[in-house]
Amino acid sequence: MKRILIVRGGGRPHGNTAQLTERFAEGARSAGHSVEIVSLRDEEVGGCIGCNACRYGKPCIQRDGFNDIAAKMRAADLLVLASPLYYWTISSQLKAFIERLYCVAEYDPDPPYGRYEKYPDKDCALLMTAADDNFWTFDHAASYYRFAIINYIGFNDKGMLLAGGCGETDGAPQITEKHLRAAYEFGRTVY
Repeated sequence: MKRILIVRGGGRPHGNTAQLTERFAEGARSAGHSVEIVSLRDEEVGGCIGCNACRYGKPCIQRDGFNDIAAKMRAADLLVLASPLYYWTISSQLKAFIERLYCVAEYDPDPPYGRYEKYPDKDCALLMTAADDNFWTFDHAASYYRFAIINYIGFNDKGMLLAGGCGETDGAPQITEKHLRAAYEFGRTVY
């Protein structure tokens, strides 16, 4: 059994991204994994302010939901990042959370790939939804995930589910059953 933490950045409480996330969680639970979902809609997390207090053994000076979520992330085997597509990338809420991962890094005297620090050894996955479904819709978001999360931080990529064509942005959720089935299967087979 693996421990899975899903951090959902933005979106409507019952919208496309929430439905995709829930279906992934159902699949993972059906395979015997423990799953917790944290919504950044409910847990405010501000972006990193670059004070470097965390580099001197101090906790992050910002008093928001990040430290509690970071503790859950440290205990998890898999961190799943979930977001609607906003302006061709991840939501600002999820971006702020990712920036704050700077707090969990430790000094590394011989960092790979030009990093300055070492991050925990974690598996990671990305779930996204979008109204558009062009061949390039998720290019920027997927590139950011690969560069920042996989290449720089060094988390182990378990895959991406990029669900495009989820309908108008101002109407009711219109995620397709095809995407929901894919999310369930992704969760069920992620390990």
